Amino acid sequence: MAGRPREFDRDEALLRARDAFWARGYEGTSMSDLVSEMGIASARIYAAFGSKEDLFREAVLLYEAREGGFATRALAEEPTARSAIERMMREAAATYTRPGKPRGCMVVTAATNIAKDNDPILAWLTEHRRARTASIVRRLEQAVVEGELAPDTDAQALGDLFAILMHGISVQARDGVSEERLLAVLPLAMDAFDRHAPAKKRGVVGASAVRRER
Repeated sequence: MAGRPREFDRDEALLRARDAFWARGYEGTSMSDLVSEMGIASARIYAAFGSKEDLFREAVLLYEAREGGFATRALAEEPTARSAIERMMREAAATYTRPGKPRGCMVVTAATNIAKDNDPILAWLTEHRRARTASIVRRLEQAVVEGELAPDTDAQALGDLFAILMHGISVQARDGVSEERLLAVLPLAMDAFDRHAPAKKRGVVGASAVRRER
């Protein structure tokens, strides 16, 4: 009589699938790769997670809830837009270069090149990236209302700038650029923010930066 199939830890299997997709992308990760990484047969993967696409979507949501959720947390938790943007950029550099994990942002790199048959995956990831940009813009709009940024600040353009920088950090990290080099652009990014602060606050921010350097 054949023994029952060995039980597996679904959460652990999903973590392994996430890292495989994160490292190789959606198309670059085959079912045989998933079988190898997750340590279970393809039939059990389908039974537990549905299709490869379903598994990928769940893996992305797991990434966004954990490692990839740093931006959401920064925007929600920091008392000012400036500190939120600075924290977001700093944690992007750290997260995307973390030892023992795939480099870069999973949502940015997982479907860079994808076949037409998988357009729904590409569209889904695009919406996730647009939602991130929109959340940055909303935080900057709030900063304008609260007087942290000048009334004539183009929050959309400034938000687009920080989103582009975040995507660029992901690509550079993927190419092996160090966390130290990525953090070197942070003062330049924050200068862009400070130029839109009201004049009376601009001097306060500048003085604080000098004190930190000392």
